[in-house]
Amino acid sequence: MKILYQDKNIIVVNKSEGVLTVPYPGFKGHTVIGELTEYCRKRGILRGAYKPYAVHRLDKDTSGILLFAMTQDVQKKLMDNWQTIVKTRSYVALAENPRGKDFSPIPDFGTIDAPLTKNAYHHSYVANNQRGKNREQSKYPQKEVSAITHYKVLKRGKNHTLFQLDLDTGRTNQIRAHLSHIGYTIAGDELFHAKTNPFNRLCLHAKTLEFYHPVSGELLCFSENPSQNWEKLCK
Repeated sequence: MKILYQDKNIIVVNKSEGVLTVPYPGFKGHTVIGELTEYCRKRGILRGAYKPYAVHRLDKDTSGILLFAMTQDVQKKLMDNWQTIVKTRSYVALAENPRGKDFSPIPDFGTIDAPLTKNAYHHSYVANNQRGKNREQSKYPQKEVSAITHYKVLKRGKNHTLFQLDLDTGRTNQIRAHLSHIGYTIAGDELFHAKTNPFNRLCLHAKTLEFYHPVSGELLCFSENPSQNWEKLCK
């Protein structure tokens, strides 16, 4: 975990892949919120309810920028006004090029508007995606929810394509499910049966977060590249 910004109200960090943002019930392992709490404890700034609070989350295998509040009031303000406070929230993903004669290259930019549902294991997928459907997905589907992802192709290669992605909605596994839906499974994504794993990780990274400070109103922008050079692989 790399701390990018800190004041008395918020902390912004760059999360590594393979680490949970917050623990699930019964989990005793390493998490970002745990590490951040320990960081604050060692610096003597924890007192009662004054401690880090998660505002949003990234999947365990996704790296990138996360915002934490230092009080419950600030956390509530950020969560209740997320759509107006956050100006830009962009991801980059390295995805496998589609295989088969039925596929043709997608346009350089576009929008994926495809509702998501979850299976019995709480994994999201596009409900009407017959191409990517498997037995695990079809077990006990839940209610559909809207999901919209805007994409831009940053680099095309023989075997992989590098995307920039911006979200209108923040559903669980949204980017992974949407890219798989159009035939571009993210490299290293075991959930959606990726065929390649060039960096031994899920190649999805929350690169940019631009938002208005919940107290001062100042516009802040943070941007961090993934630790590996995904563009070089495309070249």
